[in-house]
Amino acid sequence: MMPPVRDPNGFTDGRFIVHERKFKNAVLNALSAEVIARLHLHSVPFELQHEIEFPGSPIENLFFVEEGMASMTTTFESGSQVEVGMFGYEAVIGVSALMGTKCSLNRIYTQISGWGYASPVEVARAEFRLGGAFQRLALAYVQAQLVQAIQLAGCNTTHNFEQRLARWLLVCADRAQCDTFVMSHEFLSDMLGSTRSTMSISAAQLKSDHLIEYTRGVIHILDAKGLEKKACECYGVIKDYLDNYTQYDSGIPIPG
Repeated sequence: MMPPVRDPNGFTDGRFIVHERKFKNAVLNALSAEVIARLHLHSVPFELQHEIEFPGSPIENLFFVEEGMASMTTTFESGSQVEVGMFGYEAVIGVSALMGTKCSLNRIYTQISGWGYASPVEVARAEFRLGGAFQRLALAYVQAQLVQAIQLAGCNTTHNFEQRLARWLLVCADRAQCDTFVMSHEFLSDMLGSTRSTMSISAAQLKSDHLIEYTRGVIHILDAKGLEKKACECYGVIKDYLDNYTQYDSGIPIPG
């Protein structure tokens, strides 16, 4: 049985207390109390390595991350996998279901434990079809995913591995809003599409520069500013877009 989730928003027996609303998730935070109520949210834990989606499995819920981080990977016939997306407090996991996708095309699972909210997919689709703020924010998040994917495609063919590792650690820290991760070198090499030896050499250099420390699968960022200097330009592009995608280009927040 999963442990209870500490929920500061007042969910009791599936009912939402509107006047206590506070969200870390960027989409939920931008929505009105009326829209929140129609989404029928319920809180869910995201335990470490929890499978949120798996290729071919029906998408039954949308998930809004409050704390923690999840990765989306492409899995190959050999069993190897490479990260193609990252989800943190800005995310709407399962957003493709709003555009008609029935089953997941990728694996999505928790890399840093936390919790969030789930909304039944049919309820979310009904809200999306109303054409209001939820639709605009969901489409804005799809655009944010495309920006991230395009930037990473270019990054992976242009920048050296140490730059990419620094970028990955920083994006991960931003999305999860923490600076300590339980992650093995083998996992990181899979996520970044490299060998374990390449990962170990690059991580050792970052450690030698006193930017990170790691022991027994735990990585801790010591100097985020220094790590940012090591990272490629892609970090700034991704961070700026994900931090601000809920706003119009004019900088005016999307109304609830």
